[in-house]
Amino acid sequence: MGFISDIKEQIRVIRERDPAVHSDLEVFLYPCFHALIAYKRAHRHYLAGHYILARMISQRSARKTGIEIHPGAQIGNGFFIDHGTGVVIGETTIIGDNVTLYQGVTLGGTGKEQGKRHPTIGSNVMIGAGAKILGSITIGNNVKVAAGAVILKDIPDNCTVVGVPGRVVKMLQPGSNSMDPNDLDQIHFPDPVRTDIECLNRGQSALTNRLLQVEDGMREERARLRKVIEQLSNENEEQRQEIEKLKQQLDSVGSNGELD
Repeated sequence: MGFISDIKEQIRVIRERDPAVHSDLEVFLYPCFHALIAYKRAHRHYLAGHYILARMISQRSARKTGIEIHPGAQIGNGFFIDHGTGVVIGETTIIGDNVTLYQGVTLGGTGKEQGKRHPTIGSNVMIGAGAKILGSITIGNNVKVAAGAVILKDIPDNCTVVGVPGRVVKMLQPGSNSMDPNDLDQIHFPDPVRTDIECLNRGQSALTNRLLQVEDGMREERARLRKVIEQLSNENEEQRQEIEKLKQQLDSVGSNGELD
């Protein structure tokens, strides 16, 4: 793709995904526009083995735009970075087509590994503001990553991921339509923490109800036992009175020599 074609592609992508753009000329003010033009120049030098020149171009672009893209990264068509400040893309990162990143996204490594040490991002992926994807992992196609998520393991296709560490909270059924790359909704995500809390609340309510039932049963059993003890006490009192009468008769026999 030539220089003019690159510019036309960038204008098309930015106008499709950012409703704040009012004209083609406004695209030339976007940091991501300049960052990607510089990246493509730097990437050509990187592939030619001109590593110092490539890094000079990329670092100058990073200072101007706040977007740091290593010249060794591989980026597909339809790539868009909205706002862009704080975005970092590592050397061995591979990015598919129609991917959207927001400010503060890091596609980085986890240490001093050699070789492939940065993530591979599939096509039709949206990565929300502040998300961190670390290590040589794979993010599948048609994936949405919520803002602030931290992902440290592979994510399959057609998923929505949220949280720290990232958890899959929604998965499209196999054969369903792929995600629209222009669907940039970052707020209507399932909330796994809320779901877990609601589940715990339901369990606690069920346990409380069961305990109340047990307490009611114990109260009923105590009342029954009290009634039994009272009956036994009454029977024992009657028996005691009979014994007293017999003793009196025996005493009478002892004194008179005969029964009354």
